[in-house]
Amino acid sequence: MRTPDGSDVTTAADDTGPATAVADDSRAATADADGVRSASPAPDAFSAVPRWTRDPAPGTAEHRAEIPGEVLSGLRALGARADLTAASVLLAAHAKVLAALTGRDEVVTGYVAAPGARPAVLRLPTGRGSWWTLIRAAHREADEAARQEADREAQEPHGAAAARPEGRPPPDGAGRGTPPETVLDPTGGGGPDAGALLRITLARHGRELRLRYRTDVLDADCAARVAGYHLTALSLIVTDPDAPHHRANLLSEAERRLQLDGLSGPRRALPDLRVHELFEERVRERPDAVAAEQDGHRWTYRELDVRANRIAHALRARGARGEDVVTVVSERGLPWMAAVLAVLKAGCAYLPVEPHFPADRIGTMLTRASCRLVLTATGSTATLDEALSARPGTRAVSVEEAWAERRGNDSPAVETAPDALAYVFFTSGSTGEPKGAMCEHAGMLNHLHAKIHDLGIGAGDIVAQIAPPCFDISLWQLLAGPLAGGRTLLVGQDTVLDAGRFLDTIEESGVTVLQVVPSYLDAVLTLLERHPRDLPALRRVSVTGEALKPDLVRRWFAARPGVPLVNAYGLTETCDDTHHAVLERLPDTGRVPLGRPVQNVRAHIVDEHLSPVPLGAPGEIVVGGVCVGRGYVGDPERTRASFLPDPHHPGERLYRSGDFGRWLPDGTMEFLGRRDSQVKIRGFRIETGEIENTLLRIPGVHDAAVVVPRALGRPADLVAFCAGPRALADSLLHERLAASLPPYMVPPSFHWRRRLPLTANGKTDRNALRAQAVADATARDTAGVDAAAGPTAGDGRPSPGTPTEQRIAAAWSTALGVPRGAIGRHDDFFDRGGTSLAAVKVAIALDRAISPKDLTRCPVLADLAALVDRRRTEAGSRPAGRPAHT
Repeated sequence: MRTPDGSDVTTAADDTGPATAVADDSRAATADADGVRSASPAPDAFSAVPRWTRDPAPGTAEHRAEIPGEVLSGLRALGARADLTAASVLLAAHAKVLAALTGRDEVVTGYVAAPGARPAVLRLPTGRGSWWTLIRAAHREADEAARQEADREAQEPHGAAAARPEGRPPPDGAGRGTPPETVLDPTGGGGPDAGALLRITLARHGRELRLRYRTDVLDADCAARVAGYHLTALSLIVTDPDAPHHRANLLSEAERRLQLDGLSGPRRALPDLRVHELFEERVRERPDAVAAEQDGHRWTYRELDVRANRIAHALRARGARGEDVVTVVSERGLPWMAAVLAVLKAGCAYLPVEPHFPADRIGTMLTRASCRLVLTATGSTATLDEALSARPGTRAVSVEEAWAERRGNDSPAVETAPDALAYVFFTSGSTGEPKGAMCEHAGMLNHLHAKIHDLGIGAGDIVAQIAPPCFDISLWQLLAGPLAGGRTLLVGQDTVLDAGRFLDTIEESGVTVLQVVPSYLDAVLTLLERHPRDLPALRRVSVTGEALKPDLVRRWFAARPGVPLVNAYGLTETCDDTHHAVLERLPDTGRVPLGRPVQNVRAHIVDEHLSPVPLGAPGEIVVGGVCVGRGYVGDPERTRASFLPDPHHPGERLYRSGDFGRWLPDGTMEFLGRRDSQVKIRGFRIETGEIENTLLRIPGVHDAAVVVPRALGRPADLVAFCAGPRALADSLLHERLAASLPPYMVPPSFHWRRRLPLTANGKTDRNALRAQAVADATARDTAGVDAAAGPTAGDGRPSPGTPTEQRIAAAWSTALGVPRGAIGRHDDFFDRGGTSLAAVKVAIALDRAISPKDLTRCPVLADLAALVDRRRTEAGSRPAGRPAHT
């Protein structure tokens, strides 16, 4: 069989003898005391051998690649110049390949030091340096492996090594540790693979590389690419051994072009119109159709357009001009929708601010964005007035006042270029101040068109709008329906927080397209599993904002097998979602991919130099194309760090996401994690550094670190560690943080230490803090469990007593991820780490005997139980004698 590079692939029946069969019961990867991972098709994210096959099958195959004559000549010359063996140079090249495949500065490989010998485990540093640096390190390791092998042979009885079963370690214990995934054999003498997934042999007297690989891990094309990486590394070594190896890229031109262009999103032409102009086209087509509704109030396309036009004229009359940032301070509702369209129609850029934001944060956002005009809705000025008092140059006008002026019902027809600023969304910033991501009209339009296309939104569709205005997904939820000739249903926050009412609304309103964060989908699914219903109109559900777990996908398709689930991934700086994975079932791999880039978007997996890494290898996700925003408003330093000139497409920008990912064999991308301190909690993007910097501004806090401990059965949440001469009250810390941060960024718990633990290089040891947070929570829970049979909750607090209290405690236990016995009858739900989403889960667990609002009004367990009992009595139902759930 021929591969694209012209070399041969032979199967197990070639002239080297029968291949060893691969067992079907491959074990999961483990680690020994030295940290060496075992060979397994279930790798961590940074495995030496990429899992790259769409049709895994037990067995092995072989790929052969001839070493070019000029490389062989160069190797001989290099050896003569520096007294090196070909084995040392090949080991250096192999180390470089493994570094490219793993993204690590140290690699582990098996190495055969003598013909027929069992592979020795070598660790090779692959950090910065020249090829000579790598060669010398490889030479030392190879010499040491040869010496140890000679010593073993001298110590063993004659013939003992040959008689040992393949892969079994020698009796002296020299083979401690599980074998690595790769074995390099420069001797060409064959021998045991020791469980390796890939064995590379120098054959035919040093003229050929032979790769024997497991076919349940690699396919023939991937094996050919890995062989090519080795040949490229060898060629680079002999060409210029003084060159820095860490800047070398091993990809062929064909693979490079595939990654830079072939794996991009489809190219689709965009209309030469802006979003608000497309909306105006729909108004002319269907003026009397319903464009939006909320709580029974409906606006037609014409009514929405006229209101937006009046507000736009009012903004222009107050001096608003092209690219001026206009802040809209409003709860979600029909007036908010009109305000958003009005800002765009006026040629300005939209900046959302939620009314409950602290005055300090509102003031920071207005200052950063150089905002001179603020649109408000009735009842939304509580903290805004305080923020504006420090900004005499910024004026506020209410939406109601603006449209009552009746300055004009027609569009102001402001000419707006595709690269004009469309909106600014502020996200958490690691320096202690939020970052305002600026996005342009072309990127906004492209994202809306991608949503309309990939979710199949058209005339007659109803899209639910449930995201808060400060969440970037709120924009497409608001506008995609009307742009496609459909309708937007604005679902009130009280309804969203009551999963039962939410499902009632979705069903009764005929919602066809819905997007939620995975944690909320989990709550809704729990209710659907308990109380099944049809939801006949719903035909597309998208999830975003958090990593989508396989179990949630399984549960969704068990409950709604005919409704596709769309996993959406993106960043505020790239006009929201850049990837869509349309799932109709859980993929066979058990992994949930990010999907392919959406239309007119390029996404790459790159190294620190922005060069593509090998297919299947981990690297940073960078995004290019029309979606890339302009930068951070009023923040050139952070803009330069994240928005870079695209080295592969001159004249365009790249955005460095800070996310790690890798390509999968089907052309989709997989998310692997973050490179910095950014986390997502219940869909909100949070830079823990911003919280830490805010804590450090509090007198008495000398050091601070915020972590997100991951413990089985517990929801992810923020935990703050503070250091200082004496502990400050949690209530004071809550108050000071709440004065400048939104509620979702205020940690529910604080821990005090005289000093924070440090790593060996003097940095805060966040792993130790995460472990401590888990240990502290476990200790509290254990204390409660130990005393669960008694009258107190472990620390002297009275335990739930009545059947209703016990039932509520069971519901809290599940929602909060703490043992039931650790909950006291006088505990406050929110002091125990409760959130609005956890309140939704409690309401579901109690069969909607309470609502999340009830829990907010009565957060103490005993008070909540009394409310439930009182309602039952008033309703004339049976008393609360139902036993607690176990």
